Amino acid sequence: MANISLNTQELHQLLESTPASHNIMLVGNHGIGKSQILTNYFKEKGMEVVALFLGQMADPGDLIGLPNKDEKTGKTDFMPPYWFPIDGKPIVLFLDELNRARPEILQTIMDLALNRKLAGRHLPEGSRIISAVNAGEQYQLTDLDPALVSRFNIVNFRPTAEEWLLWAKKADIDTRVIDFINENRIWLDKDPDAKEGADTGLDKTPDRRAWERVSDVIKNKSDLKEIDTKIISSIVGPKAASAFIQSSATRRLLTGREILSKFNTQKVQDIVSDYGIHQLSTVNEGIFRCIEVEKISEKDKSVFAENICSYFEFLAENKKEAAAHFASIYVSQTYMHAIEFIATHNPLLVTMLTLYVKGLK
Repeated sequence: MANISLNTQELHQLLESTPASHNIMLVGNHGIGKSQILTNYFKEKGMEVVALFLGQMADPGDLIGLPNKDEKTGKTDFMPPYWFPIDGKPIVLFLDELNRARPEILQTIMDLALNRKLAGRHLPEGSRIISAVNAGEQYQLTDLDPALVSRFNIVNFRPTAEEWLLWAKKADIDTRVIDFINENRIWLDKDPDAKEGADTGLDKTPDRRAWERVSDVIKNKSDLKEIDTKIISSIVGPKAASAFIQSSATRRLLTGREILSKFNTQKVQDIVSDYGIHQLSTVNEGIFRCIEVEKISEKDKSVFAENICSYFEFLAENKKEAAAHFASIYVSQTYMHAIEFIATHNPLLVTMLTLYVKGLK
């Protein structure tokens, strides 16, 4: 598909810059969090998001409301549907599963998308219309009329693994799930052995929503039993479950917090010395994610600042590839709170990172 692709951060920027009068269509796989990401974004803006699952609607009346005879005029109009904002406040109307809707539902959407009007009622000024569609031969879809498609700005929505991991940390997803995806990102959205676009039928494959459910199952369980393995298999599929269980049973890597609080101890430095580039890349991400998400006490700030500087100096001297990866995370500006923390509490490290990046060019 030739449409442009956006990650979550870029989608937020697009929403900031696009007038509310423009309709937006997000194209993406199931389970990547389209509805949740939009709801969280607009909730922070103080706007209500109304999600309508068009694939579940059997009749236009589900969308526009039921007909009613006005006793005064003798004419028939439509009662407002349950979701319509009769208080006059603008809303975000999220039309999910647009290309699963029946043709008669899509005809109703035409007027809504063009005129912001439904059965004679206008959406409040400032309201937004955002739709979401799946694309691929594995889905049972309805062909969309080109006239309807032309009424939307269309983008492929591709949230990155880093964005999901950051969300997972904030959402208190089980650390075993976070660590597994951090080290095996190819398992986040699919079975890496499956052919692109293949119809999986009832065969379970992993997606972001599924890994959240895995976390629900194993939360507060230190040891996973056979029944847990079977439950996880029912959520993400046997191959993903097997990889996850095997990963969870092996020696775990040091967390970002452990590096930030204890790196200057000989024990931690000895452990890190044995890590390869893949392991260190995972640790690097964990450090930035820890600073980005976790609440750091005043007494810990100076310790964290000292240890992160020592850690980067160690990488620059002994693990140059990992040092380059650490510096690339810093300049990517994915973790803005972490960047602010480093600038505030260790300006020397900012200088070191800047010079290091310049030396790589």
